[in-house]
Amino acid sequence: MISFVLDVEDLADTRFAVSPLHETVVSLRVLQDPGLSALHLPWRRSVLGRLGVLDTGLLMSLVSARRTLPDFLTPRPTSFAPAFEEELAVVRRTPPRTVRRDLLATHAPDPLPEALRDATAAADAAVIALRDALCELLRQYWEIAIEPLWAQIRLLLEADMTYRARQLAVGGARLLFADMHPNLRWQDGALHIEKMISRYRVAASGRGLLLLPSVFAHKPAPPVSPEEPPALSYPSRGVATLWTPAPTPDATALVSLLGAPRARLLALLDEPLPTSEIARRFRVTPSAVSQHLRVLHATGLLTRARDGRQVLYRRSPLGDQLAGQHHPHPLASP
Repeated sequence: MISFVLDVEDLADTRFAVSPLHETVVSLRVLQDPGLSALHLPWRRSVLGRLGVLDTGLLMSLVSARRTLPDFLTPRPTSFAPAFEEELAVVRRTPPRTVRRDLLATHAPDPLPEALRDATAAADAAVIALRDALCELLRQYWEIAIEPLWAQIRLLLEADMTYRARQLAVGGARLLFADMHPNLRWQDGALHIEKMISRYRVAASGRGLLLLPSVFAHKPAPPVSPEEPPALSYPSRGVATLWTPAPTPDATALVSLLGAPRARLLALLDEPLPTSEIARRFRVTPSAVSQHLRVLHATGLLTRARDGRQVLYRRSPLGDQLAGQHHPHPLASP
């Protein structure tokens, strides 16, 4: 069991963060072991088909047999939602001794994989070269596997944080951790994380607690090293909905919602058109069309732009979704 002892000041300094680098690194577990979560199988299949010439052997060497990961690859976010490159820049500054220590601790008591062994046993220059190679590899992997989905992932993580903040406001720390995961228990001023391979008890001592909801975490995961500040990655709510494609809107339902004239307008405007041309195609007066256009624009279903004396109307991204012309799901086959 791992325990974080939190006093009143530490609870006051408890905060949430969203980390694109953390999600990128933690996703390697799912990539290596599909049995960790059947929910992520669509994502895994999609990613495996796009990794191409990436050195997957080196990537997978970062995940130990116990599914632990090196702490230096997931630095503590200093803001609520840092950019991926911002976090990666922190990793690029990691001292060689920390890289070596974390890689050894991650795989202990097992020996290091061959892809890591020679560099960590050599001089600092070799460790620095390994660190930089890992950073570049993670950058490429992020661009392939996570970045195209990041907007969806972030929305889900922020929804989880909104729920947790309400739990904290209503019932304090006990309710905050009550339904986060069965392995978590708040008791006597300490957060206990059960069923852990490591064993340590750390006093936060004014450092607070950082909470990181994660799409790819399958259970709560504190840092491997007790020397790191208290932090906890935990499985986010709502992951089951993440990879499900949006349903195709029913045309009949759209007519019921908007009325037949406005539904026809929305279906037509997949290209910019002026009011006069729309009226010509519908064989009505421009004034009859203008009223419907104003309503659709006011509700965010149309965009408009001036071209000389004319105003051109076109479906907005929201209108595309409502009309069933949404962009392909990121996991869909090309």
